[in-house]
Amino acid sequence: MRLTAWITHRSEQGVYEILNYDSTLELLDPTGQTAIFHKRQQVRFLQDNVIAFEDFVWGDGDILAEYRCSPGVAVDRYQDGDRWNILISLRETKSRGDVTDFHIERTITDGFAQQDEWYQAEIRHPTRRLRMAVIFPEARKCQRASLHERKRNRMQVLGPECFHQLADGRQLVEFETTHVRHLEMYTLRWTW
Repeated sequence: MRLTAWITHRSEQGVYEILNYDSTLELLDPTGQTAIFHKRQQVRFLQDNVIAFEDFVWGDGDILAEYRCSPGVAVDRYQDGDRWNILISLRETKSRGDVTDFHIERTITDGFAQQDEWYQAEIRHPTRRLRMAVIFPEARKCQRASLHERKRNRMQVLGPECFHQLADGRQLVEFETTHVRHLEMYTLRWTW
């Protein structure tokens, strides 16, 4: 019985955990025509012999106008409903306990042209820290922002402590938590 419980527990843990999930959407112009999405995930592998990593994206416009990742190489992408799954070959074998920083950058065109917009982070793996941020151009600032948790059916309006003026005149709006709920969908919504 103990062996069965241990095997079940190990399989529920997954292949890796996210120690730090940090994402920033940078809106490059006041019409929302071009944006760059930066994501850094610090990952601890929970199993031996891991050779691939998964990324997934969704949204409006050309969400994969350009795509770059490091380490690894994006070797396949396929659409599953409204989401694109991207398979990243690590080009080396990872072992249990290894920690790797993944840097992903993608350009989005025609994706944020509305007055009310959003971007999401889906938590598919145990995650310790989540940060979501949007950088607004100097010519068009965020008027209000909120964070929605789909599974909990909860919404919180982001207060002034989440809004920051950058030295170059742009505006940064961010949400951060260490109470990340597994299998939750976090949506940062704003009006600009």
